[in-house]
Amino acid sequence: MSALSPIVPQVEELLEGWRRPRHAPSLPESYQSIKVPRGVGFFRKALAFAGPGYMVAVGYMDPGNWATDIAGGSRFGYTLLSVILISNLMAILLQSLAVKLGVVTGRDLAQACKDHYSKPVSFALWVLCEIAIAACDLAEVIGSAIALNLLFGIPLLWGVCMTAADVLLILLLQHRGFRYLEAFVIALVATVGVCFGIELFLAKPDFAAIGLGLIPRGEIVSNPAMLYIAIGILGATVMPHNLYLHSSIVQTRHVLPDVDSKREAIRFATLDSTLALLFAFFINGAILILAAATFHPSGYREVADIGDAHKLLAPLLGTGLASVLFAVALLASGQNSTITGTLAGQIVMEGFLNIRLPAWLRRLITRLIAIIPAVIVTALYGAKGTGSLLILSQVILSLQLSFAVVPLVLFTSQKSKMGRFANGWLLTVSACIVATVIMGLNGWLLLGVFREWMA
Repeated sequence: MSALSPIVPQVEELLEGWRRPRHAPSLPESYQSIKVPRGVGFFRKALAFAGPGYMVAVGYMDPGNWATDIAGGSRFGYTLLSVILISNLMAILLQSLAVKLGVVTGRDLAQACKDHYSKPVSFALWVLCEIAIAACDLAEVIGSAIALNLLFGIPLLWGVCMTAADVLLILLLQHRGFRYLEAFVIALVATVGVCFGIELFLAKPDFAAIGLGLIPRGEIVSNPAMLYIAIGILGATVMPHNLYLHSSIVQTRHVLPDVDSKREAIRFATLDSTLALLFAFFINGAILILAAATFHPSGYREVADIGDAHKLLAPLLGTGLASVLFAVALLASGQNSTITGTLAGQIVMEGFLNIRLPAWLRRLITRLIAIIPAVIVTALYGAKGTGSLLILSQVILSLQLSFAVVPLVLFTSQKSKMGRFANGWLLTVSACIVATVIMGLNGWLLLGVFREWMA
């Protein structure tokens, strides 16, 4: 009993800050299913926590990123590289807060919102989050369908329907253990990285221009067209559903309830997500650099459609391998993102609504939420306008982002909820600046759209 006594006051302290007590754990079939070895070295410990960060990083390199990065690189060269860099730094900060919330409170962000806000507010946040997930899944499903069309000639509509197979894949892999699901995702991430590494070698970009592109410029804000794509990049990079996802899947590790174990888990899980997001920065940067090095100097400055980019790469780079690698990477990226998007949908539905359904039914519902709009859009527009739709979906994501970021910053900054793990003043100020920048850019975009409507 004496060994447990230091833990009890800490649990009581955390419960005081919530309107409702904590309910069933997130993803109960995988909750604390992965053992964390004790008394081992740094690398063994880091390996035990490696995985969730890469599942989250998948959302930072999905087909929505491709559309915005291709549009930005072809139209404005290397200028918007700085936006990708800043967005990635924001993502690293926000995902570290999601890790902390999940490890310390045992709640994912959806559960935390439900346990803190009134029922009407919680319901509104759930609706907004579902809109964001639908917009994200729209990009991922269409991206996978485009890749299947480019590689195998499968019609877009059939390709969209085929993406439903990821439901069975998730069930199969997760039934074998969450580690198998993580390994599959990491393998697909590595495939994307290898493909773009070869693409950059073929493109031979201007490294001096890349360096200059990493420095922010005032024209990004003053130029409405550039700002629109910049906010699309922000929405594609810092995704609201990733905050819900990460705060949940970080709980798959069996972490003891004492303070030292939680502190260790936060440190290693944050290291995992930081390294994974730096790799995602390489992928996003590579897509924009490829467009800037290939399309921009050749006069193809209105390329925003993924299919057009695929067709132009081979003649411009002088080898058909470029187009094949592009399509393979797109398929790996899209399928990876639909897997993690489906998991995020399950987490959000369970967390906000506390609905407990069989695993296959939960995933089928969340997948249908994505596929039905995608089928309608694909049937109406076909291959035309998919680039614009992908960019628009990322802008919608960016507009929804504040409704996930503000609660996350609020919860992790309160001692009544986080105890001794509450954010320090420097971290709180940094997180508030990030939230303010996101809301400010979104407000600026809405003002510009409103002015266009009034003109």
